[in-house]
Amino acid sequence: MMTKVELETFVEGTTNYFATAANQPASVGSPYIVQEGRPTVQEFTGLISIAGKRRGIVYFTASRPMLTVMLMRMGETELTQENMCDLVGEVANTISGNARRDFGKDFMISVPTVVAGEPEKVVTPDNTRSFVIPINWRSHSAQLVVCLE
Repeated sequence: MMTKVELETFVEGTTNYFATAANQPASVGSPYIVQEGRPTVQEFTGLISIAGKRRGIVYFTASRPMLTVMLMRMGETELTQENMCDLVGEVANTISGNARRDFGKDFMISVPTVVAGEPEKVVTPDNTRSFVIPINWRSHSAQLVVCLE
């Protein structure tokens, strides 16, 4: 089960990412536990598998309009699906990589897997609870989902 301090690592990683990479801070809502079913999955999802002392997944999921604005803020002129896939993978990887610094070397992260337009392919482990961190940036919303045992 995730502790409040552990969850805060992911909240801070999220706010730092947006403030630095997107040049504009995001507000993060109160994290919550998904009681039944699966967490929300939007059009694009960057998924990181976690191994070691903690196991599970961390994923960032966002809409095409949000990723379009993020890419423009980052100076990208080619607003292609490929660049959007790269971006969601980068967000998930950066946040998970920063968490690895806090969790230690036994928190091993995979290379990002990206899912575009096929939400059924994002599967959370059965034996873990899903913590959702709501992200609001400009007029857009996204989620960071943390499912660790």
